[in-house]
Amino acid sequence: MENQKLNGNDLLAIGFEGKAIGAALQLLQTAYKGKTKEHTLALLKKVLDTPEQYREHPVLAPLAEELLVPAPAEPLALKPDQQAYAIWGAEGIEVRALNQMDIAMRLPVTRAGALMPDAHQGYGLPIGGVLATENAVIPYGVGVDIGCRMAMTLYDMPATFLEQNRERLKGLLVDNTRFGRATFQKPKEHAVIDRPEFRDIPILKGLKDRAFEQLGSSGGGNHFVEWGTVELADAQNEWGLAPGTYLALLSHSGSRGMGAAIAGHYTKLAMEGCMLPQEARHLAWLDLDTEAGQEYWLAMNLAGDYASACHQQIHERLAAAIGQQPLARIENHHNFAWKEKDAQGRELIVHRKGATPAGKGVLGIIPGSMTAPGFIVRGKGLSASLNSASHGAGRTMSRTKAKELISPEAVQQQLQQAGVDLIGSGLDEAPGAYKDIRKVMAFQQELVEVVALSYPRL
Repeated sequence: MENQKLNGNDLLAIGFEGKAIGAALQLLQTAYKGKTKEHTLALLKKVLDTPEQYREHPVLAPLAEELLVPAPAEPLALKPDQQAYAIWGAEGIEVRALNQMDIAMRLPVTRAGALMPDAHQGYGLPIGGVLATENAVIPYGVGVDIGCRMAMTLYDMPATFLEQNRERLKGLLVDNTRFGRATFQKPKEHAVIDRPEFRDIPILKGLKDRAFEQLGSSGGGNHFVEWGTVELADAQNEWGLAPGTYLALLSHSGSRGMGAAIAGHYTKLAMEGCMLPQEARHLAWLDLDTEAGQEYWLAMNLAGDYASACHQQIHERLAAAIGQQPLARIENHHNFAWKEKDAQGRELIVHRKGATPAGKGVLGIIPGSMTAPGFIVRGKGLSASLNSASHGAGRTMSRTKAKELISPEAVQQQLQQAGVDLIGSGLDEAPGAYKDIRKVMAFQQELVEVVALSYPRL
């Protein structure tokens, strides 16, 4: 009986499957003609059982290589039912953001979640989403701009100072800040650049030089530096300042190109090692007891510290330029993951992607828009929100839509009415692209208390 009568069912019977069946049948068409079926099946079974021994075989090597290719992993199954989670300001949150949060709450590693009133669609976890996982960190749950933050310094200057010195203060902003691809010709030194992570983690070795070049600068998009005034009403404030109006410098930016490179690299690793259904693929995670998980955790913390260093230099430059020492400094970050314990004492990884930490007594800054006030807040520590609050007003339309629908004339009119001088921005950051910050704050009264209002001016 010749081997020509061998078919796929014969190969299935001895354990062959997938592409290896086709490879074996094709091989039999060009080799081992005249051999009996029994002889050929016995030979193929040997190759199937020990393919590594046939990698150098002059005829059977291609079949052996096909057998040695790892079988594609089946996607991990999501939980059939999502866990419940609290939502603040649901009436103003788009369906796509709600759908993303619903999917995140079905991950096997998810233990709790919450959605803030400024929420809108993102990659993986929605912006404004808070997700607690166990022993797992989700790079896209942190976000691309790792450690993005708000920083403010207050100055003891008379209320009239800003109006009397508008042109001078505008010049100081132009001279002492850089945005997007622009950097300082001679960046200031900072200890963060000497951190051992730049030496010990492969992905960071190639990012160090660019990180140094971008020190003290800000990204594009919604990142800004502004002069404004702060109306402090809380007499029991943390700085011992009297209620009143103060000159303020406010900045918003993150970890620049380094954070984006870290996010891209470890998201790719997560997606390769943690296959999820198509709708959840951007929520792939890294176990913290793996080398990749530990590397990402160190890199994420470095990126956060780097973002803080950039803000520190921004405020140092402008403090020196104005010739004043600030009375107080406030800083908080988002797009980050924290190790925190829940009510049962479990250590969880809390991702706040566009959400402000609002543990009891924790200070934060929640900006509005270029014409709307921002809010200095003190967290109330509500466990249902995972000790979180919104990180801003939240977008009502995408950047593309804003550019299509909002006119420069309308923006200019809004700026004039608000008494704001705009040095630089795009239509994608127009006030009309954002929700009403006062409504957003009304939705989260149980999450934070207002310490002061901040008004943008330049």
